[in-house]
Amino acid sequence: MAKLICSSCQKSYSENDPRWRCDCGGVLDIQFTPEFDVDKLRRRPFTMWRYREAIPVLHDENIISFYEGFTPLIDIDMGGISVKAKMDHLFPSGSYKDRGASVLISKVKELGIRHVVEDSSGNAGAAIAAYCARAQIECDIYVPSLASPEKLRQIESMGARLHKVSGSRQDAAEAVLHGGEAVYYASHSWNPYFLHGTKTLAYELCEQLDWRAPDRLIVPVGNGTLLLGAFIGFTELLTAAVIDKMPKLIAVQTANCAPCAEAFHQGQDDIAVIKDRPTLAEGIAVARPVRGSQIIKAVRRTDGDFLTVTENEIKEWLHHLYYRGFYIEPTSAVVFAALSGYQKIDKKETVVTVMTGHGLKTQKHA
Repeated sequence: MAKLICSSCQKSYSENDPRWRCDCGGVLDIQFTPEFDVDKLRRRPFTMWRYREAIPVLHDENIISFYEGFTPLIDIDMGGISVKAKMDHLFPSGSYKDRGASVLISKVKELGIRHVVEDSSGNAGAAIAAYCARAQIECDIYVPSLASPEKLRQIESMGARLHKVSGSRQDAAEAVLHGGEAVYYASHSWNPYFLHGTKTLAYELCEQLDWRAPDRLIVPVGNGTLLLGAFIGFTELLTAAVIDKMPKLIAVQTANCAPCAEAFHQGQDDIAVIKDRPTLAEGIAVARPVRGSQIIKAVRRTDGDFLTVTENEIKEWLHHLYYRGFYIEPTSAVVFAALSGYQKIDKKETVVTVMTGHGLKTQKHA
């Protein structure tokens, strides 16, 4: 059985309690012991739900799925360093956030909830809208008004009610909290079930590497749902002795919005207060991530690092990847921009990154 545990006051709640944060206002984590049977996995379909016993949804009939997962892992030459890229932009809604949405909306169904709200710069909103549509659950999505029009059309086309909020990504996050008091907040940053979907990235990577962990995983970080999910997944595999080491987690933010990177390099445990500026990488334009301290802690615990990239570097690498045949969104390009100047990688290391979102979502940058 799983329990919800507050990261601030350590109060615990039942997994059947339909809540998304602690009474004290702290974020919740899930205390859960996953099971792994590698031989059993070999006989299962190649979806993220092949790891069924490691996902905290109680009953199979509540699973909401498009048979997502097990995306390709492809080699890319980065000037003498071979990087393996997980192609999560090929998910049904066009981003890795389908991992989290599948588990979260499955749990929403299990709890008997029929209406949710969410805030997003686009990809999480599209994923939640898609899985709610499949589950026939009502959905309201709050977005910054300047978010990619392709993402907004995608959200609306699946029947979600779209609420455009003037201002920044943070303004949209604050606006939805009023709705979250009366309607269940299916938040990809606050809700811990989302992270237990994104953790399947770690499972798939290790299985695709013949049950070995990579030496480094480099990912873009805004709210940190991919990095924190990967940290949970690798930790669970290490605890279960499926792998024998923890990868170094390398987080990438834009120079225009780098609250975690600034705090990390200043030796702080919580996010720095910053004045964010507009960035091409709208998917990680998060000035005050609610799990910021957890993001910093995960990077430190894995002997990882934070890197930042400029807008010109993002644009340059976005088009460089287009010319290689990878149609991705700008947020996906930040990791390649960061890798191009990163000097700490040994050529013998196994380095993995993730293509997080599809270019069809942000065509104004093509």
